[in-house]
Amino acid sequence: MDRLPEGEFLTEQISPDGKYTLKAYVANGGATTAYSVRGELIFHERNNKKKNIYWEYREETASINWIDHDTVVINGHKLNVLNERYDFRRE
Repeated sequence: MDRLPEGEFLTEQISPDGKYTLKAYVANGGATTAYSVRGELIFHERNNKKKNIYWEYREETASINWIDHDTVVINGHKLNVLNERYDFRRE
């Protein structure tokens, strides 16, 4: 997931404790493939280190809801940001 296309910024949400920001981007795959959404987690306490934790095909929007300090729901997929990722290619 480290080499995903950057895409265009959609939205972002900060975690309840302010430790993380989750940014969502939409990537245009071109004429022969559908749009995809990439979720990038930013660790504020680690010098704003970034990590891709979400990649879904055939999506153009992103709904981000933090459940608690370490758990987020992105378009219906619940993830613990410390150790989980969602990648449609691995489902």
